[in-house]
This record gives sequence, structure tokens and C-alpha cells, in this order.
Amino acid sequence: QVQLVESGGGLVQAGGSLRLSCAASGGTFRLYNMGWFRQAPGKEREFVAAISWSAVSKYYADSVKGRFTISRDNAKMTVYLQMGSLKTEDTAVYYCAADTRPWGTTVGVRSTDFGSWGQGTQVTVSS
Repeated sequence: QVQLVESGGGLVQAGGSLRLSCAASGGTFRLYNMGWFRQAPGKEREFVAAISWSAVSKYYADSVKGRFTISRDNAKMTVYLQMGSLKTEDTAVYYCAADTRPWGTTVGVRSTDFGSWGQGTQVTVSS
């Protein structure tokens, strides 16, 4: 089973940028579709972005499209989330997740599509 550890969160002013990283260990990272989700206080966990195992396909929530970019480095077993033009409503705990369904499955955007999760990293955007 793959283990995931997020880093890069912090406090940033609105309009600023952050890059989150998610380092994987165990499992076969290069075969997993990967995703980022977030959960704000009092709200349900929501999809942010996902990337296929090959990095050919990428998907974004409408709320972050054009501002966030997901990428991966299979050699480093790491997936990234570059966040720009941050807004106060982006404040949340951000989670990295691996889609552990059989290889070749279409990239998922639901939390139930992902079987392994990191512990999360806090992103706080101040006005």
C-alpha cells in the first residue's frame, strides 16, 4: 500500500502562491492516478485536481481552473499542486490521494475513487 506525505502548506496573502508536494513511498506510484482534495472547516471534502499515471490527462475543479496546476514526477514519486492567485476561500486542509483501483481505470474525481490518503497540509489564505 502506498503511503503519502504532503508538505508545503502555510499562511499566504490573497493573490499569492504556494506549491504543495506529496511524496509517496511503497506501492507502485508510477501506475497510480493521483488527486488533490481539500476540506474547509464545516464543509465536506471536495475535489481539487487529478492527474493520470502518465500525466497526459489532468482534471480540475471549476473553482481552481486557471489558477492551480497539478503535475507529477514519477522518478521522484511526487505529485505537486501549484496554487496561484489564491483566494480566502481556498483556505482548507489539502489532501493528496492515490487511486488504487486497477491500472487503466479512468481518472477519478470522487473521493471514493481514491484508496490511499495523506494526512493533509493546512493552507490558510489571509485577506
